[in-house]
Amino acid sequence: MELRDYSPTKKALQVNLDDTIYGTFAEIGAGQEVARHFFQAGRASHTIAKTISAYDMTFSDEIYGKAGRYVCEERVVSMLDYEFGLLQERLRAKRGSNTRFFAFANTVATASSDEELGKSHGWMGVRFQVEPGGAYNDIILHVKLWDRFRLQQQETLGILGVNLIHMAFFPPEKPEDRIAYLIEALNTKRVEVNMIRFRGPDLQHLDNRLMSLELVKSHLTEAVMFDAKSQVQHVGDALFRKAVLVQRGTYRPITSSNLEIAHKVTDQFKRHPLLEGAEPKVLFEITMNSLTGDAGAVDDEDFLHRVDTLTALGQEVLVSNFSLFYQMKSFLRQYTDRAIGIVVGASLLPKMFDEQFYKELPGGILEGMSRLFDDKTRMFVYPFKDDTLCSTAKTFNPEPKLQSLYKYLTGNEMITDILQCDDIDTSVHSSDVREMLAKRDPQWINLVPPEVRKLIEERQLFGYRP
Repeated sequence: MELRDYSPTKKALQVNLDDTIYGTFAEIGAGQEVARHFFQAGRASHTIAKTISAYDMTFSDEIYGKAGRYVCEERVVSMLDYEFGLLQERLRAKRGSNTRFFAFANTVATASSDEELGKSHGWMGVRFQVEPGGAYNDIILHVKLWDRFRLQQQETLGILGVNLIHMAFFPPEKPEDRIAYLIEALNTKRVEVNMIRFRGPDLQHLDNRLMSLELVKSHLTEAVMFDAKSQVQHVGDALFRKAVLVQRGTYRPITSSNLEIAHKVTDQFKRHPLLEGAEPKVLFEITMNSLTGDAGAVDDEDFLHRVDTLTALGQEVLVSNFSLFYQMKSFLRQYTDRAIGIVVGASLLPKMFDEQFYKELPGGILEGMSRLFDDKTRMFVYPFKDDTLCSTAKTFNPEPKLQSLYKYLTGNEMITDILQCDDIDTSVHSSDVREMLAKRDPQWINLVPPEVRKLIEERQLFGYRP
């Protein structure tokens, strides 16, 4: 995307100069930082029907209805429902034929104490019409604010809100550029956008999974999540205080062995004393490294094929920027204090205990392992087979200076074998399936689950041709 010199004030003024755009601002928790830009830009009376800040909980509940939490998606949606409905009720007859109505809302928690650093976050959304009298569309997102002080956080929030409204009414030609437009005049050190959802008849051409992938590609967040119906989820809400089991793979496509491993590990993890009978949230993780092709670019179609085949099995998917397991575990630990299980193949153990991957940490591999393992995190290892041998956690032998560290981790069952060599055949890989598909070898159907086979055949995924 070509870089633009487009300040928040210029964007707000462009909106104000369009007499077809008219709406309401409802902001809770960080001042009227978004509306302020439109007032300062000039001609605000041509754009703003009303601004409101219902800070008091009683007032907020009376207007928008009671909610279990005030900084949540449910609250921002109820704000949009109420404010957009009120606009329609009061102004549609008078000016609905020549006006594109909108309602903007946010609900935010800001903080500046050392104890709460990193906890500033909020929900933001805009409901808008593309044409006068048309149906409405929503763009809703969740943000984390990384500035140190409240004043800076408020400034970030104001810029982001202006960008969101401007992007809704003046979208870029390329869908993926919407994410870049969203953080103009900001950077990833100030704000994290870890969930975005587009919905409405005028936004049907936008795939929320690809928009979420763009968040990860641009490092606006380090991971996004899709539920078993392939819908975008906010990771914090989906994993809040839940036990989590993560299995990393390429899943291009998922094989029957991958699924069998997941089922067997899940059964054993459920019986682990750390879970106390709780049902774990099982996530199939795909890293950006595995999505990046030889040319260094991500094939969006290939990405969607992987997600579609996983969710066809009723599985939930995590897409991340984490090359190292301790990074992924630290991310998950932000949202849950319950047990975390990580499933890996024995073939990855040599890389895990390669010190070069921990050079950026002051404490080297010791710091990496201390970040990876805590009293509620366990790693489960499944065997790796090739033509000559079978590797497990028990057969892995790190270099002499790391043997005591590895012995400590295995002795305390922080790293443990989940299956033995005779329990499962892990000699078949996704690459074997793709090779068979390319050669039109019908034996590929024996290597993938029936649901995946059906989807591959119906939609001709991963290069399949009848």
